[in-house]
Amino acid sequence: MISRTLLTAALLAAVPADFAWPRQPKSDLGQVLERMNDAAKRLKTVTANLDYTTVTVLVNDRTTEHGQFFFQNPKNPEIMINFTSPDSKTFLYRHNEAEIYYPKLNRVEQYNLQQQSGLIQQFLLLGFGTDANALKQNYDVSMIDEQDLQGESTIVLNLIPKQPQVRSQLTKIQLWVSEDSWLPAQQQFFEPDGDYLIAYYTDTKVNRPLPGSTFQINAPGAQRVKKR
Repeated sequence: MISRTLLTAALLAAVPADFAWPRQPKSDLGQVLERMNDAAKRLKTVTANLDYTTVTVLVNDRTTEHGQFFFQNPKNPEIMINFTSPDSKTFLYRHNEAEIYYPKLNRVEQYNLQQQSGLIQQFLLLGFGTDANALKQNYDVSMIDEQDLQGESTIVLNLIPKQPQVRSQLTKIQLWVSEDSWLPAQQQFFEPDGDYLIAYYTDTKVNRPLPGSTFQINAPGAQRVKKR
């Protein structure tokens, strides 16, 4: 089972916009998935600002982290998230391994995710280079509405996991797909206990060259701890 700490760091603030009564969408689900597929075929890199919120419903606790999101190579994905506030923290995922660097502690936690690679990639990469057939294979997909999200036109998809292993972690996912880039503008992940996670992306830029150093944690002298 994936720990919530790792899932939170990995998935990655905006409070989702209130839903009005759904209006008749101008696009149908097949058209949306086709456009997402076309975007996935062309996708090489993504950079974006990220606001990441975790909400614990029982105690009414909401925590938001702000940072930058970097992604490249959908076939062999690499992801770097540099959180800058409220605390500095760096998350790196590549080659089925993850590292989380805590500068204040000068410590790097290392995770081997080989056995969970399928789940992790579904969570981390949902909507980024996602093949429509794979999406339909793993989720019951429906379209909720077209919605303005902080001034950006989006289509909201509802995803219900088909695999019991995934449903034990997440009961459903809602995905706000930008009608400009056909990439996620926001993802909301609902946990079985009612808590949820929101990843909100702004100033998204696609297919800009990224130096190799983007996906390296520079932490000389840091303590390295292998975690399970």
